Formats: sequence, structure tokens, C-alpha cells
Amino acid sequence: MKSLFNPTTLAGMPLKNRLIRSAMYDGLADERGHITDALVQTYENLAKGGVGAIITGLAYVSDREHPMPGQMGIYDDSFIDEYQQLTETVHRHDAKIILQIAYMGSQTSPAPGKVMWGPSAVEDLFYKTTPQEMSVEDIRLAQTAFADAALRAKEAGFDGVQLHGAHGYLLSKFLTPYYNRRTDGYGGGIESRARMVLETYQAIREKVGPAFPILIKINCDDFMDKGMTFSESRYVCNRLAELGIDAIEISGGSGSSRPSEGAVRTVTAEQESYFRTYASQVAQEIDVPVILVGGNRNVAALTDLLNQTAIEYIALCRPLIRENDLVNRWQNGDASSAKCISCNKCFGRGGIVCVFHRKETGLA
Repeated sequence: MKSLFNPTTLAGMPLKNRLIRSAMYDGLADERGHITDALVQTYENLAKGGVGAIITGLAYVSDREHPMPGQMGIYDDSFIDEYQQLTETVHRHDAKIILQIAYMGSQTSPAPGKVMWGPSAVEDLFYKTTPQEMSVEDIRLAQTAFADAALRAKEAGFDGVQLHGAHGYLLSKFLTPYYNRRTDGYGGGIESRARMVLETYQAIREKVGPAFPILIKINCDDFMDKGMTFSESRYVCNRLAELGIDAIEISGGSGSSRPSEGAVRTVTAEQESYFRTYASQVAQEIDVPVILVGGNRNVAALTDLLNQTAIEYIALCRPLIRENDLVNRWQNGDASSAKCISCNKCFGRGGIVCVFHRKETGLA
């Protein structure tokens, strides 16, 4: 019988349990994306809390674009030495750390001297920004930026990288027919729309070698009119598995999704693990470990899910904002559900902080 607390090995990476901290925007880096004491402390607290692996907040791979305030960077070699401090800190607590790498595309703010790229010049329905359509040369530049960023992560001691191919960022936009209206080899059917993601993975693999873990986070469905469908997502997952991706985290939606169908949802007991049906089907079809994210709250339900499906790993995010030590609590015998109530009020002054902690610290 599988347990949440089984030691496993993922692409040669030993993990002490099946629980992974899913990536989120931390907002704690400095104005150039470099680490701060607060950022290191956040990840040390997560590592102390018992998770087997931490996927960091999204790190931008090119300074051609304007990042979000406080977003981590990995766009040049100056990050390598300082990130060693972060990786060594996490490793001291017997946890692994995976750097999520991303290109923001139209999901950031325009800025003088910066370029906002997209597959086509189509206004983002949520952010109300219109990107510049990428040329094939631009596509190659972006793919090279991802590959170079992954090599820096490897040299800095990260245990792997995760491509952010979900939630409406640049790679996700290429998969979405509403946003990708290209008429060249990167637009049209899913076979062509997937090329950007598949080639980016291959560029990274060529740069980091066969043994360094590469993961991806991908939407199961965009949950919007003219969005990528689940059938199309399965095609991409199967192709990535054939090419050698090491793990796939199944998420869904973006700011463009229909109300209550985005990536971050309110969760009731009946709505927990809201991407489980999609993730379990993908897990049945491929020989690559599948990670389930989205509304995971209850030990008994998650244990059943592990044993009734081919899903191998469970990712948590908001519950660990309220309870950094949630995994330790569960493993030490208190199996009551996560205290997170999915109010989505984590964002505010002072970085990402649970609203209950804001009240305790006077940040509310």
C-alpha cells in the first residue's frame, strides 16, 4: 500500500516522502530578482516543515522582459553563487529544491526598454496587455534563455528545474488556440502549437545532460472558450513523456478562465483535489511520474487517491502558507485536514502571508 510518507526516487533524486511544495509567486526577491534574507528564510521554513521537495516560485529566464515585483531571476551567471546559499540551506534539512523557470509573456506589466512576447498579438483577457508576436528568431532566443537558465540552476545546486507551461504564461499561451493564432509551424493544430514546449524541453535537455531532472507544470484544460482542451493536453503530456521528461505536474486554468475555474479555487470537502480526474487519466497513459496539485487537504483522501490511481506525488501550496510544518504534523500522527480555508487572501503587504498570520503579526 502506498503512503504519503514513502521514500521514493524521482529521476535519480531521492525523496523522503511523496509531498511536494508546489511553486508560487513569493514576491521576496530584490528589484533585480536576486535573493534576500527573507526569501532564504521562507524556503528554510518550508524545508524544516517536512516536505520531500520544494518547487520554487517562478524565476524569470531573461531580463528582456519586465518581471513582477519581487520575482526571482535566473537570467545571468551572477545568480549561480548566491543560489548556492539557498540550495545548501534547503539540503541541510533533508529536502530537495527544484527551480521553476518561466517566461512571463503578457502576464506582467509593460516597461520602457522591455519586450512583452506572445505567440500572437492578442490582448490578454485578464491582464489587458497585448504582446508583440514572436518571430522564429525570438522563439529561438527564448528557448536558449530557458536552456541557459536550467544550466545555471544545475551549477547552483538545484536538484532539478520545472518548466512553467501552465497558467497563461508564455509557454502556456503557445498551447492555447485563443492566444496562438499563428499560421507558421508554431500555430494551428496541437501538434504545431506544442512545438514551442517540446523544443524548449529538448533545448534544456541538450544543455543540462541526460541525468538532471526536468519537470513541467501544465494545464489539463484552459477552462476558457477556445482554450486548450484536455484531449490536447494529453497529447502534449504523451509527447513529453516520449521525449524523456522526468515528471509532469497537472494543474489547470489561468486568469483567462471562466469564473471559479482558474488555477486557484475555493475548496470545500467535496471539491478537494479538483484536478484529480485529469491527473489520474494522464498517469494511466504515461510511464512518467504525475504530480497532482490543486485543493489537496486531507491525509485519508490523498492516501486513497495514491492507491486508487497511478498518481505518484501530491503537491501543496496554500496549505503550507498557513502551516509551514503541515507535513511534519501529519507524519507525527495529527492527520486532521490542513487548516487552510482557501480564502485566497495570502497576497498583501509584506509578501505572501496567510491572512491569519497577518493578524498575528500586525500586517493585516
